[in-house]
Order: sequence, then structure tokens, then C-alpha cells
Amino acid sequence: MKLTHARAVGLMVLVTLLWSTAGVVTRQLEAARSFEVTFWRSFFTLASLLVILPFFQGQAVFGKIRKAGKALWLSGICWGVMFTAFMVALTLTTVANVLVTLALGPFITALMTRVFIGHRIPARTWLSIGLASLGIAWMYGGQMDLGSQLAGTLVALLVPLAGACNWTVVQHSGAHGENIDLVPSVLMGAALSALVTLPLALPFSATPHDVMRLALLGLFQLAIPCVLAVLCAGVLKAPEVALLALLEVIFGILLAWLGAGEVPGASVLTGGALVIGALLVNELIGWRQRA
Repeated sequence: MKLTHARAVGLMVLVTLLWSTAGVVTRQLEAARSFEVTFWRSFFTLASLLVILPFFQGQAVFGKIRKAGKALWLSGICWGVMFTAFMVALTLTTVANVLVTLALGPFITALMTRVFIGHRIPARTWLSIGLASLGIAWMYGGQMDLGSQLAGTLVALLVPLAGACNWTVVQHSGAHGENIDLVPSVLMGAALSALVTLPLALPFSATPHDVMRLALLGLFQLAIPCVLAVLCAGVLKAPEVALLALLEVIFGILLAWLGAGEVPGASVLTGGALVIGALLVNELIGWRQRA
């Protein structure tokens, strides 16, 4: 599939829009809760990828999984943690809180690669980390007495932590001559998430309405956009992908606001704007310096 730069940008915008639908769909479920929500989404993601990946990569994708080394398994575990923690967090706190917490991913990745790989962190990134931390403190300062909100935030924090670990493993392996294909590791992550959450999801309480919506999430919110994102990453530079990925936060908050009536509080809007602004400035400066 050949993509021009302009088409890749447009496709990444579509990807972030699809990713952002999880919050509003979760708010429209009738009976499914917590780990059952996570199980069904991961199950349908796995089922979708078992059809989609052979279409793009042929039967060779299963050979890659059978011959998977330690790095690929670590990457798959990270995907599994991200799939699980994201959906559980959505059942514990607001969509806005979850999405803004996820936006910390680039900063956590920078710190982790600095510690474990020795990558140098520019001064602009340290400044952005400070501003983003201030934004997070502003967002949650008035919510520290709300146990469920804080619990949801801590669970959501597992997503950027696992993502940072994933990219660190990939970069470390690449530096040692072992290139990881992230596509089969996504399938492995979905399988691990479904297996781990299955016993916690029983007995099932989801209605047919819930199962249908979670099936749509598995296909359109996760499986398809993940494959498209891999295609776009082959055309776009990393700073461009990071900037475009921020649209998920904006789209997600707006969809939850318009589609589920979940109005973000003033502290969330102010703190979230500070976090997104810090990310935006950091990536724009880095982009200009590389150019």
C-alpha cells in the first residue's frame, strides 16, 4: 500500500479519531463493566487481527509469532498491559482524565530511554516535563480525596508506562541488530489481555447490545487503526506521528462531551491544555531542529 505524505497525514488523523471512540462507546454500555469490558474488546481485537494481519502480511505473520524471541514477547506483554489498563481506567474515572494521563507517554518514554539506553534528553524536553507535571498536578489537585478518580488515574498511568517500556525494548533491540515487527506483537498483546481478563470477567453480564458495541470497538477502535498506524509510520517522521497522536486526546474529550454528556471540569480543561501545550511545544521545537 503506497502512501504519499499528505495521504499518510490524513490517514493518521483518521486513526486518532478511531482511537478516540473508546470513551464515548464505553459510556453507552448497558451492563458490562470493568474486566468484562476489557475482555470483550481484546477478544474481538484478536479475532479481527487474525483476519486482517494475514491479509497484509500473509501467513508469514504466524511464523514470526512462533519464532518470537524475548524482545517480541516483552513487546506483546506491553501491548497487553496497555489494552487492559486503558479500558479498566475508563470504568474508574472520566474520559478526559484518562486521555490526558495517556498524553504523558512521550515524556515517560524519554525518561526511560535516558535511564536504560542512555539517550540524551534535550533541555526543551526537561522544561516540557516540568510544565506537564504542573498541568497534571492542577488537574488532580482538587480530586485527591476522590478514591475512584485517583485509582482510575493510577491505572491509566500504566498505559504510558507500558508504552514507554515497549518503545525502549524496540529501540534497544534495534540498536543490537534485532528489528521487531510491532504488528504481530499487537496480536500477541490482544491475546494476552483476553486470557488474563477472562477469569476476572466471569460471570458475563454484557447484553447483546454491549457485545455488539465492544465488537465494533475491537475492530474499528483498535485492530484497523493499529494496522493503519503501522503503515503511516513507514511514511511519516516520528515527530509528526507524535504531534498527530495528540489529536486523540482532543477528539476523545469532545466525543465524550457530545456523545455521552461527560462535561470535563474546569481544572481538567486548564491542566489538560497545559499538558497538551507542553507536548506540542516540545515536539514542534524538536521538529524544527531536525529540519
